[in-house]
Amino acid sequence: MPVTRHLLIINVIMWLATIVFQRAGIVDLQRWLGLHFWQASEFNPAQLFTYMFMHDSSGFTHVFFNMFSLWMFGSLLERVLGSKRFLFYYISCGIGAALVQELVWQLSWQNILASSVTGPVGVTASDIIKAINEGHAGFTLDEFFNDCFLTVGASGAVFGILLAFGMLFPNMSMYIIPFPFPIKAKWMVLGYGVVELFFGISGAMSNVAHFAHLGGMIAGIIMILYWRHNGTLSRGNGYY
Repeated sequence: MPVTRHLLIINVIMWLATIVFQRAGIVDLQRWLGLHFWQASEFNPAQLFTYMFMHDSSGFTHVFFNMFSLWMFGSLLERVLGSKRFLFYYISCGIGAALVQELVWQLSWQNILASSVTGPVGVTASDIIKAINEGHAGFTLDEFFNDCFLTVGASGAVFGILLAFGMLFPNMSMYIIPFPFPIKAKWMVLGYGVVELFFGISGAMSNVAHFAHLGGMIAGIIMILYWRHNGTLSRGNGYY
């Protein structure tokens, strides 16, 4: 399908370009186009869009699994939704994921700051912020924002695709490693959601933007329910 194919090509090209430009010392595309915290000086509103075409340049795993999922589920979903609506859905889920990630950062940055700075017992985030503002911390708040809050990847949009797949083909059986038995798509999606919520709340695997994944799923379910409600996604076509 054309949109899925073009998204795959763009993501791979951007991943390769990031590696080439970094090694050549030209520009760090990951830092330039990745999503920064909105209070950081390096933040640009365009990053809400561009970040979803960037991937971790230190390895192959991140881009491979995202693109494999996009190819596996996106092609079928594009046939169902049509190319234009599929592209709108994909981009919207990615932006929705970015907005949720920004919200999580806004709610948690003071706790992250407090946990990242070693000091006397009982020192609060407010104490650290005061020390930063008075020039006693050795770094500025903007440096903290720029260095500690950055996310890249198509995962939010891909999780939106998984959500749509589970809603449109809920009883389709799938084999998922390491389970030796088939799992219905609806349970797969529910399981992914629960796992991401657990990791997000517990702080496990903190280098992964779990709440952004949930944000992509939230944006996806809103759109699917809306299209069902207004009749543009018919229940009579066997997808449900």
